[in-house]
Amino acid sequence: MLNKIPRHLFAVLMLGMVSQIGQVLLLRELLMVFHGNELSIGIILSAWLLWVGVGSRLGAHLLERVDRPVFLLAFSALGVLFAFPATILCIRSLRSFFHVLPGAYLSLWEMAVSSFLLMAPVCFLLGTQFVFLSRLWRMEDKGEDTSGAGKTYVGEAAGSMMGGIFFTFILVHFLNSFQSAALVALTMLFTILMISHRGQLKKRKITALASLTLVTLGAGGFFFLERLDGWAHELLWRHFSPHHELVGIYPSKHGNIAVLQREDQFSFFQSGHLIFSTAGPETTIPGLEEQEAVTFAHFSMVQHKYPEQVLLIGGGLRGMLGEIAKHPVLRVDYLELDEVLTEAARPFVTPRTFEALEDPRISLIHTDARLFVKETKNKYDMIIVDAPDPATAVLNRHYTLEFFREARSRLNPGGVLVLGATSTPDLRGTAVANRNATLYHTLSSVFAHVYAAGERFLFYFASDDPHQISLDVATLRARYRERQIEAEGFSELHYHVLLQDQQLRRVNWILTNHGRTSDAHLKGPGAPPISPGPLKAQREWAQALPPVDSRYFINSDFKPIGYFYTLMFWDQLTRDRQRDTLKGLLHIQPWWLVPLMLIPLTLVLVLGHPSIRPGQRTGVSFAVLFTVFTTGLSTMTMQVALLFSFQSIYGFIYEMVGLIVALFMFGLALGAFFTQRHVADKTNLRTLALVQLLMALLACLMAFILPWAGAIPSAAVVLTLFSTLTFAAGLINGMDFPLATACSMAQTGKAEQSAGKIYGMELMGACVGAAAASAVVAPVLGIAACFYLAAAANGTAFLTLLISRSSHV
Repeated sequence: MLNKIPRHLFAVLMLGMVSQIGQVLLLRELLMVFHGNELSIGIILSAWLLWVGVGSRLGAHLLERVDRPVFLLAFSALGVLFAFPATILCIRSLRSFFHVLPGAYLSLWEMAVSSFLLMAPVCFLLGTQFVFLSRLWRMEDKGEDTSGAGKTYVGEAAGSMMGGIFFTFILVHFLNSFQSAALVALTMLFTILMISHRGQLKKRKITALASLTLVTLGAGGFFFLERLDGWAHELLWRHFSPHHELVGIYPSKHGNIAVLQREDQFSFFQSGHLIFSTAGPETTIPGLEEQEAVTFAHFSMVQHKYPEQVLLIGGGLRGMLGEIAKHPVLRVDYLELDEVLTEAARPFVTPRTFEALEDPRISLIHTDARLFVKETKNKYDMIIVDAPDPATAVLNRHYTLEFFREARSRLNPGGVLVLGATSTPDLRGTAVANRNATLYHTLSSVFAHVYAAGERFLFYFASDDPHQISLDVATLRARYRERQIEAEGFSELHYHVLLQDQQLRRVNWILTNHGRTSDAHLKGPGAPPISPGPLKAQREWAQALPPVDSRYFINSDFKPIGYFYTLMFWDQLTRDRQRDTLKGLLHIQPWWLVPLMLIPLTLVLVLGHPSIRPGQRTGVSFAVLFTVFTTGLSTMTMQVALLFSFQSIYGFIYEMVGLIVALFMFGLALGAFFTQRHVADKTNLRTLALVQLLMALLACLMAFILPWAGAIPSAAVVLTLFSTLTFAAGLINGMDFPLATACSMAQTGKAEQSAGKIYGMELMGACVGAAAASAVVAPVLGIAACFYLAAAANGTAFLTLLISRSSHV
């Protein structure tokens, strides 16, 4: 039985495993440099796909000149062994190549340039291996068709599935990035060396040499890679924040946690994004960071007359918890997502922060806030969200329409929701005005009464009871005084500073009026009157204003425009010359898709005309290549949209990305295997067209189902649904490749050239789809628009195939 197993099968599986593990590793590393910005996910994936596609095309040409596939495989694997760890090291030092201020985000262009340059060596080498292994499989079968490429495609997909599972459950828990990269690359080289010689004596020598290499790596190499990982982390943070000292790196399933110190200030980052800063344990007087927490706590708590049951989301480790406990509360549930973050903070924060956790009224719960709010049966008088600005999709989940509805359902009658966001005096700047007006209008669509107060930090208070929340200084001072609170750095006089009448009127006038015209998101708010009316009068006038433009001023899970505006705002603060890059994307309109659909249909009609290259089926060749391109585009668009959706609902992308992609690859392998084994006439264009129609229908189904799925309270049900849809997308995509390669070979008569061309074209389409979906379509037009784009692309391919087929019947 073992003799029937192709000798290169393990090399094919290793190609899939290394490709999948490499993709996830580099994605995680780049996300850390890109501050966890999900806009970069599509850029990173598109860079990966582009270079793998280029590698497969050039690998086919190289094989025609050097017909030694095993030698080329070994050379390529050796290159991966050196290029993989080197790429990780270059990523960690990436910021040193750009002139950026400490803490500033890299622009979209810088993300794109760096991703495409850094991905090139590893991805190009992996792309060539697909063609080399396809030739080996065809030689093994002694065939002349593209079945070798189809089998390689199935084997690589199966290896990718195994790689995703292996990384998620083993590698990520026991090895660092350098160790993981070296281990899988060395194993790939070992499997290729095992098939390079048939002689038993040579095999024993090669096995002994490889075993000795592995032992040496395990004894000394892994220790060196451990030191290299620590040094590379120091290099990364030295360029990110040169005035801070890196004092600790703590791996977590939610993203690596870095602790940086400057004098007695400690800052905590997760996946490159600042979570909070706090004064150190030796500080006797609250510093600026803790002062902000003190102000937030006491300004929030007096917004309810009798706050007995409180839910605090984040913020406890920077000092919020102890201040809330000074109020007459009976129970405080404090939610912190990451247990590793809590333990990492313990040696670096003031003792009184953790002393608050000893209070019997306080319960620390490590869980996702969205999941907790959705599933808990508890009711609260106040829900306070002390989270960073919505600069990523995972942070934006605490500022969306869906979350506000979920929070409202967990409030007692007269309950209050409190949150905040960075601002500017009088909301100067289009981006910050757009973002903060979006939060205001989103809250107002859920709660009957919403007040905003602040200057450089804007507090939002929302309730259905107009007598509960208040911006009246006398009222808030009286509540604070009645509770007999003693707080360092805060007194009842602070409410006069926080609630200056004219400033309150201007801010609320801007928030109320901005976002009610079709071009408000591009122009920003108009200047407020010199002396806006009282807040009560403003609310009465607002009833006569035009409705809010929900497309650009309602933030939701499936249209996360709030975090797009936050990125615009951060670019304006730190990157003056790049400030118009993101703003330009707001001009994109859905109808732009129509001419893009008409172009291929027109081309296939022209190329199919008998006067164009008589006797050659030019129109058919174009239709097949376009179909493969759209398959890659639509599949990756749907995959990105599924990742964004899962991120929006449960926020586990960093932890689960390997497993989610493994499910897709499992479907891909099964679809390709089924088609390879059971479809007799693979050159039938009608069969290929039906696959396109099936994918278009699936995309439309996803667009309908996913917004509804977000309201499902059970995490297990949602995970099952996402897994099923991801598997289905992979299954249909897998059916496409064997059919397309067979149709292409029917035109060219060359097996490896057809395989390389089809594989490369599919990856080109996936490259375009990944970049368009994550950087443009999902944040600006919405996640559902990604599925409609995929449906339009496959629908166009369906029509293109039918037209080309009819013109040659």
